[in-house]
Formats: sequence, C-alpha cells, structure tokens
Amino acid sequence: VQLVESGGGLVQPGGSLRLSCAVSGFSIDDYVMAWFRQAPGKEREGVSCMNTYDGAPYCARSVRGRFITSLDSAKNTVYLQMDSLKLEDTAVYFCVRGHPGATVADDFDLWGQGTQVTVSS
Repeated sequence: VQLVESGGGLVQPGGSLRLSCAVSGFSIDDYVMAWFRQAPGKEREGVSCMNTYDGAPYCARSVRGRFITSLDSAKNTVYLQMDSLKLEDTAVYFCVRGHPGATVADDFDLWGQGTQVTVSS
C-alpha cells in the first residue's frame, strides 16, 4: 500500500504545475483521495477541490478556482493541477487517503512522502 507523489519543483508566480500521485495496493475508487499541504510553521491545509465552486472541507478557500483535483481510475492515479501559483503556495504537498466522511487532516489514514513546491521569482 503506497502513495507516491511526483511533479513538484520550482515555478515562478503565475505559473502552473501538475502533481501526480501513483497509488498501489488499493483502488482509488474505494476511498476518499485528496491533497493536503504544509508550509513551514503552518498547519496542514486541504487543497483538494474537485471544481471551481467546491466547498468541501478539504478545499481551502485560498486555492478555489486555481487548484483542481482529478482522478484517473484506469491508472489508479490522482492529480493536482495548480494554476496561477502564488508565493504563498510554497509548501510540501501530500497525497492522502481517507474513508468516506473524512474531512480534516487527521481523518486521512495514509499519507505519501510529499513533494516540495516552491513558488519564487
């Protein structure tokens, strides 16, 4: 059972990145899959929005309209498309698994190792 993130890196403000999470050992269709991030000195924050108007508890208002999560069941992979990146988006991004009803970070029982995203000019 494993979550392996990739796609992080350095990007300029206003740029885009797409993170991938390759899942093994279970089907993403059987769980709640999401993305969280954590910046130095800050709490973990859910950034997993399924659409522009998503009001899910793990879809922070600060990323709505800019970040979109998608799932590819055939590849058992979860993606995070990040557009219009800002300096404050700099953080380690984690792919996570939870059971139905999961809302906050502690509800998610499996975390990947994380991938660093740095937004800097």
